[in-house]
Amino acid sequence: MSGFSPAFERLGAALAAVVLQQQETLAEFLPREDWSADLTARTYSSGGVTVRVSLLGSYAARERTWLWGWANPQFGADHPAVAPTLSIRVLGERLGIPEFTTPEVDLSWYEGPAGHGGELIAMAAGGVLGGGGYIGAGYDGGSAYLHVDDPQAPPAGWDPVPVPRLVSNAVSLFPREPRLTLARLLSHHTIPYRETDGRTEVLLPGGGRAHAQFDGLGRLVHWDAELSPASL
Repeated sequence: MSGFSPAFERLGAALAAVVLQQQETLAEFLPREDWSADLTARTYSSGGVTVRVSLLGSYAARERTWLWGWANPQFGADHPAVAPTLSIRVLGERLGIPEFTTPEVDLSWYEGPAGHGGELIAMAAGGVLGGGGYIGAGYDGGSAYLHVDDPQAPPAGWDPVPVPRLVSNAVSLFPREPRLTLARLLSHHTIPYRETDGRTEVLLPGGGRAHAQFDGLGRLVHWDAELSPASL
């Protein structure tokens, strides 16, 4: 494989802004200090906070490959930390996403803005599972990616102010469909919206309105949020 599949790129575009916002919320909740993990017990501890996690997979820096937890001989599909993630593979089979069904994904071709291609697979996988976000836990030779599956990890709340930044950052990673990126972020927070040619009109909670403008290439070029007094 050289390049991500169209199905993976579309899914990534749909989930990226939602995931990035949740990652910011997780960073505020979970200190990134000296950490330890017990995958059999499904726990990750850092800075005095312990959360329940599952194992998505790992990225090998030298080989530049992503290995799913269910394909890793040290774990496998029946491992307590892996079993909760198997719905990702099921979705991959249903939607034809080879990145979700290939045991070890070659990412040596990736030269994009993310640190490595495994980060984007972790983002998409974490977005499919929802929950509290994902953690990149570095080890000698690469990083393991853990999904936070713990109700104590707070969900990201709606805020119109960071929308253009979230969408812009998401599109830099998954540029395929910027309007889908915004639409999915709005839908995730159950914010009503209406799309017209090059424009998305949004009805904000409390009665305010926002307008998103896209250029001829589909890129978000303007976001204007008018909050009502009741929402302030």
